[in-house]
Amino acid sequence: MATLPPQPIGQSDSFMSLMDKVSDTAALDKPALVTGEHGTGKEMVASRLHFLSPRWEQVFISVNCAAFTDQALDEELFGQSFLDGRDDTNGRFYHADGGTLFLDNIEYVSPRLQEKLMRAVEYGQYEARGEAQTQDVDVRVIAATSMDLPAAVARGEFRGDLLYRLAFDVLAVPPLRSRKDDILPLAEHFGRKMAADLGADRFPGFTAEMAELLLTQTWLGNVRELKSVVERNTAKAWLLDETLSTPLSDLQLDPFEGPHRLRSSRPLPNTSSLPPQNLRRAGSSAPETPPVQPELETENAPETNSLEARVMAFERRLIDEAMTRHKNHQGRAADYLELTYHQFRGLLRKHDLKK
Repeated sequence: MATLPPQPIGQSDSFMSLMDKVSDTAALDKPALVTGEHGTGKEMVASRLHFLSPRWEQVFISVNCAAFTDQALDEELFGQSFLDGRDDTNGRFYHADGGTLFLDNIEYVSPRLQEKLMRAVEYGQYEARGEAQTQDVDVRVIAATSMDLPAAVARGEFRGDLLYRLAFDVLAVPPLRSRKDDILPLAEHFGRKMAADLGADRFPGFTAEMAELLLTQTWLGNVRELKSVVERNTAKAWLLDETLSTPLSDLQLDPFEGPHRLRSSRPLPNTSSLPPQNLRRAGSSAPETPPVQPELETENAPETNSLEARVMAFERRLIDEAMTRHKNHQGRAADYLELTYHQFRGLLRKHDLKK
């Protein structure tokens, strides 16, 4: 029997809808395809499909297809027969007999192996490398991908017959930015677990300002990124106070931030040919009206030739404009200036405007 997975955490409508679909699909002893961006929790969905299915007492085996070369993945999945006296090996299909095999990053499987995998999924039959004898197995295959596989089929990069077989049912995991109601429960969960791992008696949570900061991020790395941020900052707070007596009041979102950060010397890609919507920060709620770019020299410019003073004045006018346009809502003002909330708060502190 496989180890029971952790209980999924979420309360948003999109998450609850996904869990309902997982429950329905689990009862069907057919292949399934889990899709979603990196870090959204596709393996969690796959393991839940297994443990809600009639196979729940059997093994659940996971394989990351991206971690192997073509030949190594062939042996990993199907085993190998040797003619030089070495012991034959049995692959994951053999060990998963009666249970579930989860193939993560299925898009990395080569066309040659896709043909072999197709037969195993369709007929429950395969041959080990170097072996002519066919073996029969009873395995439910669940695959996962972060790629648009129908588009890959259209480009000739993925077999259509394999995709259609795997996609008996497709479960799309929503990105974290579409699950706003789940951000704080997940953050609290990760914080409590990290505090317990450190030996602290409790996790104090976040200040209201930091909770708002978590809610306003786009989380391009999804749940994986949120977990990393919460664990890192919980550990930093514990190093300062092992009792964790006060809520976390200052979160470092970017661990690379600092005066000695390495910067690439390579030129940025030319974005002049991209449509305007592709130039906006992901998840931005800023209005479509293009921002007004204030002139550096105005009647309110400082009467000095100091570059630093003039840049400070220019920044202050940009801040004032953004705050005025959005009625002092800092999150929307940050979006308007195409900054993260954390970056915008840093500007407010720099100009002594933090409330």
